[in-house]
Amino acid sequence: MRRALLAITGLAASTTALVVFKGSPGTSQVAQNLPTAQPVNPSGAGTDPGALADAPGTDPAGGTPTSSESAKPSTSPKPGKTTARPSSTRTTKAPSAPRTTTKAPQSTTRRVTGNGFENEYGYVQVQIVVSGNRIVEAVALSLPSGGESDIHSGDVRNRYDGRGGEVVQKQNGNLNTVSGATETSNSYKQSLRSAIEQAF
Repeated sequence: MRRALLAITGLAASTTALVVFKGSPGTSQVAQNLPTAQPVNPSGAGTDPGALADAPGTDPAGGTPTSSESAKPSTSPKPGKTTARPSSTRTTKAPSAPRTTTKAPQSTTRRVTGNGFENEYGYVQVQIVVSGNRIVEAVALSLPSGGESDIHSGDVRNRYDGRGGEVVQKQNGNLNTVSGATETSNSYKQSLRSAIEQAF
């Protein structure tokens, strides 16, 4: 019982003392009469504090550097010169494709003239046009002329010559004899065979 009473009494006394301390008027007057703190002159006794207010990096009100200026570094590093060096790897050109000279194929078509043969009616000579292994045309360069020979020579020419004549159809000298122009037909066959021998 005594212990509880002593505890209550002590708590009440400490609370009263705290209230009295805060409410006493002497403490606030003491705080008001204290002299204000004078700014410390960082440069010594012979300099004017007002001149320091205009110095860069100081706050005019209190002489302390501002936060934005104090955050800046004192010296800005000089940017170094960066020179890009050329790459050491050499660029090699792709080899150009070899030039292919394509010559136009030579024409395999050729003209071969057979030997000429003379008969009692005149002179006969034949030329053939050959493409590859084939006779594509036959032409009588010379046939007997004059009188009835013109008629018979015309019959021989119509029968043997050209691209659709008997020479192209048979591809050899074994031609049928034109009736009424036996001598001229035989001379034509002889000249044709000599041309075929030269061509093949």
